[in-house]
Amino acid sequence: MSRTTDPGGRPRGARGPSRRIVLRTAFTAAVVTGTAGVLLPLRDHEAGTAPGAGHGAGHRPSAAGTERFAEMYRGREIRGSVTVLVPAGGAGGAGASGAEPVTEVRIDGRPLHVMRRADGTYLSDVNHYESFPTLRETARAAVDEIGTARLALPASHHK
Repeated sequence: MSRTTDPGGRPRGARGPSRRIVLRTAFTAAVVTGTAGVLLPLRDHEAGTAPGAGHGAGHRPSAAGTERFAEMYRGREIRGSVTVLVPAGGAGGAGASGAEPVTEVRIDGRPLHVMRRADGTYLSDVNHYESFPTLRETARAAVDEIGTARLALPASHHK
């Protein structure tokens, strides 16, 4: 062994990556792969390419990023739509970045406040402890909950 080589015969100072760097790189790769595996189905679901993402009767998606339904359910007229609003100057289409979906559901002409959760499901003011995969199922659950009662009109916000 000379002064310029280490016991493995390599020149001094020419070592491979440290154990810490190798482990950190492997951990980062695992986190990125796991995150992609979790988020990919959500992205596919929102783009309408999830397995079994067929559209039922009365459900008409259009190229402009709008989904609508209208039906009579238990003697109540329910209507709903999801419209994607694209900011001025943005590229059109449902997959545009910065596009914001606007949901509207009405039961007998009165608005039902609906919120979209991060996982893509919906919940309403009438039944806010349970979420539903579609707007139609959310509206139906609200009709089931309110029975023969009518939704209250939204309060006006005057100063």
